[in-house]
Amino acid sequence: MADSKVQRRVCVVLLCGGYLEDYEVMVPFQALQAHSVSVDAVCPGKKAGDVRRTAVHQSSGHQTKVGARLVASRFHLLGVPWSQFLFDCNVSEVEFNKYGGLVIPGGRASKDLSMDPSVLDLVCKFSNAGKPIALDYEVTVPFQSFQGLGCHVDTVCPKKKSGETCPTAIHDFEGDQTYSEKPGHQVTLNASFEDIDASSYDAPVIPGVRAAEYLALTEAVIALVWEFMDTEKPVASICHGQQILSAADVLKGKKCTAYPVVNLRVVLGGARG
Repeated sequence: MADSKVQRRVCVVLLCGGYLEDYEVMVPFQALQAHSVSVDAVCPGKKAGDVRRTAVHQSSGHQTKVGARLVASRFHLLGVPWSQFLFDCNVSEVEFNKYGGLVIPGGRASKDLSMDPSVLDLVCKFSNAGKPIALDYEVTVPFQSFQGLGCHVDTVCPKKKSGETCPTAIHDFEGDQTYSEKPGHQVTLNASFEDIDASSYDAPVIPGVRAAEYLALTEAVIALVWEFMDTEKPVASICHGQQILSAADVLKGKKCTAYPVVNLRVVLGGARG
């Protein structure tokens, strides 16, 4: 007999403010939804459909003093307004009993939010009910999401070694014909590209954006893609990343998504619409 009980979808509140750390907003917002968790992003004084700017915080080697010891400064560095974040509902309309948890990103907004009575009241409700409250997400969405599932993730870049960094960009649609581009985080590599052995991994993840145009011309990258495809391992490619798969000539007969302007190259590569 079929179970008559319908499992309720888990819902969480993402408590936001101005100049939140960009990753700390985007990572939980996207990762939780990927795990079928409903996420409502709210902000005091803002309504559904409004936006708040986020900030990129990047360490540049400065230090600050905490007590009697020196530690790397976490938020005292780059706090420039970058991408905008869309809100789902008004904080005053949050139905506490509807949600199973509360996510509070960090950044400069936390100081202002801590003085807002409506925010403190909401946090107290979650705390008193014993519902989980999460803070501080700082790594890229796929990197942290896969690690959260128990996967080992190595981040590599051609001609770079473990410990070196790669710059990222934040793209945002601000009313122009195409997206704007602003500096993002410096991503620290935790493995060397030249040491990568495809047989040691279950799958590659290929991010997109402008880097894909250049990586598609790198023979070592194409060879690595072939190794994964030859063993029929899953290959995840995002946005402009399909340019690499097209250059590797591995899209024939396959169906995939891509950023719209990459569509022609994907079609010419033999992919199905």
